[in-house]
Amino acid sequence: MASAMESARLTPRDATDVASIVAGAVRPLEPVGGGSKRQIGKPVAADLLDLSALDGIVAYEPAELVLSARAGTPLAAIERALAQQAQRLAFEPPDFGALLGTGRPQTIGGVLAANLAGSRRVTAGAARDHFLGFQAVAGSGELFKAGGKVVKNVTGYDLPKLLA
Repeated sequence: MASAMESARLTPRDATDVASIVAGAVRPLEPVGGGSKRQIGKPVAADLLDLSALDGIVAYEPAELVLSARAGTPLAAIERALAQQAQRLAFEPPDFGALLGTGRPQTIGGVLAANLAGSRRVTAGAARDHFLGFQAVAGSGELFKAGGKVVKNVTGYDLPKLLA
């Protein structure tokens, strides 16, 4: 285990692992997928929760314009899958890799966490405007879900947009 000054690198394999790590955490956790935006903001004294293993497109229904992916899924993989069906993300997330001096890949989780959007943001909305549902882990280590796959399924409090 890491000393008080060292940071541990915790690498969960699935949502259940994330829940166990969060439930047992004694230090703050810094969730990181690709790490492409770690230079933004103040550095934190926390154990690294490496979510890069939580990747992959879970479901994609091109005719319904619905895609579900894990947080650590590289944005490039999502864009390739969409391009095969002549589709794209409406919010056009920018890649700040060159500006930040990093070659690390963006993940869909990072794009949603930063609410990134390109020049079409004014008309198409930002990333969180297209975020309909998710499965997550609460600070207590409890798994929960909110929202759904379609707009009609989102009722009451719009938790996905609030948490993004």
